[in-house]
Amino acid sequence: MRLHHVALWSKDIERLAAFYRKYFGACAGETYVNRKKGFSSIFLRFDEGCSIELMHMASIPGNANDPEAQYLGLIHLAISVGGEGEVDAKTEELRRDGYTIVSEPRRTGDGYYESCVFDPDGNRIEITV
Repeated sequence: MRLHHVALWSKDIERLAAFYRKYFGACAGETYVNRKKGFSSIFLRFDEGCSIELMHMASIPGNANDPEAQYLGLIHLAISVGGEGEVDAKTEELRRDGYTIVSEPRRTGDGYYESCVFDPDGNRIEITV
């Protein structure tokens, strides 16, 4: 078995899709629209592993959690960029482009090399080897 996809609600799925295409090489499928339900979604596929489904429905309320704080439930998506140099470079690219760096590149206590950034919707993205 393997994890097939993770789904994220967004107020602007096109903007979020553009972020994942530009910075992480995601391939976006066609936008699916169900006018009767007021629902739309885009699947983002990566070269290996899991996909992300970006979903929009105007009736979905905003998240009341503070993105700076930790909380119960899904807290981050981890995207592997290849090596430590790539983690450093991707972190700097995102910083230059104005994204919030949640944590600088570092080696964690369990041996991972990673940094963490917010995507345009405030979701935590862990950039790792």
